[in-house]
Amino acid sequence: MPALHSSPNSSHPFTTTLPVTDYSTTTHTNSTLNPAANFVNDVLNKIPLPRWAIYAIFAVGALLILICCLCICCKCCCKGNKKKRQKKNEKINLNEVNGKTTTALVQPDVADVGYGSTKQHRGKLLYSLDYNGAQSELTVGIKQADGLKSMDLGGSSDPYVKVYTCPEKSKIFETKVFRHTLNPAFNERFSFQISKSSLLKSTVVMQIFDFNRFSKHNIIGELRVELCNVDWNHVMEEWQDLAEPAKFEEENLGDICFSLRYVPTASKLTLVVLEAKGLKSMDTGGSSDPYVKVQLALDKRKWKKRKTSIKKKTLNPYYNESFTFDVSFDQIQRVHLVISVWDHDAVSRNDAMGKIFLGCDASGNQLRHWADMLSNPRRPVAQWHSLLSAEQVNSTLTLKRKIPLQSKRPF
Repeated sequence: MPALHSSPNSSHPFTTTLPVTDYSTTTHTNSTLNPAANFVNDVLNKIPLPRWAIYAIFAVGALLILICCLCICCKCCCKGNKKKRQKKNEKINLNEVNGKTTTALVQPDVADVGYGSTKQHRGKLLYSLDYNGAQSELTVGIKQADGLKSMDLGGSSDPYVKVYTCPEKSKIFETKVFRHTLNPAFNERFSFQISKSSLLKSTVVMQIFDFNRFSKHNIIGELRVELCNVDWNHVMEEWQDLAEPAKFEEENLGDICFSLRYVPTASKLTLVVLEAKGLKSMDTGGSSDPYVKVQLALDKRKWKKRKTSIKKKTLNPYYNESFTFDVSFDQIQRVHLVISVWDHDAVSRNDAMGKIFLGCDASGNQLRHWADMLSNPRRPVAQWHSLLSAEQVNSTLTLKRKIPLQSKRPF
């Protein structure tokens, strides 16, 4: 029997030496079992940042994604709750209906009248009508307005009223402008000469506009009163809601913008014709060749005249042409400035497209522009004006053809 030899380092006589196992192959085998982890480690090792910074970036990204998901969920929940509330409010409570009549289902309450209506609130106007048969005179009183629609950005308007009769429409009157108010008190009266036979065929039109110096005036609303339905045994005075303006009657002839400046010390009146827009087409091709004629009248007699260049084939001409007249301070009180737009025709006669006049006895926007010029000497004052028909202006301003001779002039 062979003898057992113990290791000199062993403390037990029966301890034997076991063979050493190589674990390198085992480690290699385990690493091949998880290739995804190795791929992630390789990618992280290639990023030139510390490992803690990479983990922080991943955490922040995950937190942002989570917050976005929560916001989307909250928004969807709010929409669902809103729809449920709307459906709940739309339910009709039939418990209080006694079943004896269906009026409760179809007849609205007084407070609910107009609910859901598409009619736009424009305000109301207090006016009066009176007719003097002996003098054939119709008097229209514009008292006040209340709750007008705001047309400006500040939630207000600059209202004024335009009054005329149709179908004649021989005269158009305008009240003064009230600044920054929705409840103006006009208290103005206007008279029209109209016969009894024409009275029952006429209609009084009262239109409220929002004044704008550098743009077209916006209409707020209007009233149309057929005079055949009025009881003329007493003065009529009533409040009435403004309605949407009618589009069938008034023909739009376009607008013109010009500036005025008067220098009393130099006796110079300067007119600058700037531009026009929305002119009426006069040619077969749907266009026009417009030019502007400027006429100065003294004591309603034609005095001086100028005209701009012709702009070919346009309804929105731009001129920027200046004209200067010698007008003394004494004459400026008796002067009328007539501005008309014409369509140039090379073969036939030129056609009038629109006309206005300014002066101390003008009305409406024309009078305001003239008064602003006189109250601001040496400063140009620009303003847009709506063109009127030549017949309407000619009937209001009857000009004589020639000015008196130099020896007969009153100046």
